[in-house]
Amino acid sequence: MALGIAAIFRSFAATVASMMFFGWMLLFAGIVEFIDAFMLGHWTGFFLHLLASILLIITGILLLVKPMVSAEFATIVMSMLFLIGGSYQFIASWWTHLSGWGWQALSGAISLLIGILLLVQWPLSGLWAIGLYIGIDLIFAGCAWVALALNLRKM
Repeated sequence: MALGIAAIFRSFAATVASMMFFGWMLLFAGIVEFIDAFMLGHWTGFFLHLLASILLIITGILLLVKPMVSAEFATIVMSMLFLIGGSYQFIASWWTHLSGWGWQALSGAISLLIGILLLVQWPLSGLWAIGLYIGIDLIFAGCAWVALALNLRKM
């Protein structure tokens, strides 16, 4: 939870750190995929593994070299996902009127609003949005671990 609070207050640093972390993960995954391409033992799928490794390595290097541009691009993709997913959820809940449709519509409206806010503030939102979302996720994950620990202690 403490890391989540720190990430929220330092969302710019958390955004850069997450882009760097993701870049290293992609770079290592590309290296493993490259090695795996030559260890297949037969040529079936070799070029597919080789192509995947090249794409992973290039993407990882780009994330490491240009973390802020990568964060801005990731933020625009996130805003589009929020807009599309929120619109679908909102319209589908009104269309179907299943049990609890109001909560579904509210969730879709909130997702739609988040997508609009990210898009309106873009490219500046690319500097803080990812770090903020990581911080929020860390706080909720920390709360879940604390709740689990307290429940296990009672047992």
